[in-house]
Amino acid sequence: MLLVNARSGRTIASDVELAVTRAERRRGLLGRDSLAPSAALVISPCWSIHTAFMRFPIDAVFVDRSGQAVRIVRDLAPWRIAVAPRAHAVVELPAGSLAAHDVRIGDDLHLEPGGATDTRPGEDAGVRPWAATTRTGVVPPPRAATS
Repeated sequence: MLLVNARSGRTIASDVELAVTRAERRRGLLGRDSLAPSAALVISPCWSIHTAFMRFPIDAVFVDRSGQAVRIVRDLAPWRIAVAPRAHAVVELPAGSLAAHDVRIGDDLHLEPGGATDTRPGEDAGVRPWAATTRTGVVPPPRAATS
């Protein structure tokens, strides 16, 4: 999947992983030596993170249910905590990524199919709203009511 900034139209990450089950969220980036420059991990639901036992710093952008950036944390070093009570999810990226891609509070971020890690089996290929992330993956948005 791709992580795209709607304001700039730029792709922030082209290799996006989802952590939506309890086990995936708990593991996060632990056990990794680094994160590729084009990679990102979306943890949902999540409004707080820690970097205990991590081996490298990260950037984190907390988003609300609509995908709007509500808090940005740059260069979060190992053994630190970041919290955003209004957030529904967090995107973890390699340190320096948010500045390099000019991500700002208030930007609308969205996920699109494509990139190195595409949709999981059974998922549709449409844009995925942040509020629709579930334990089984990301579900399509609700259908519009008919008149």
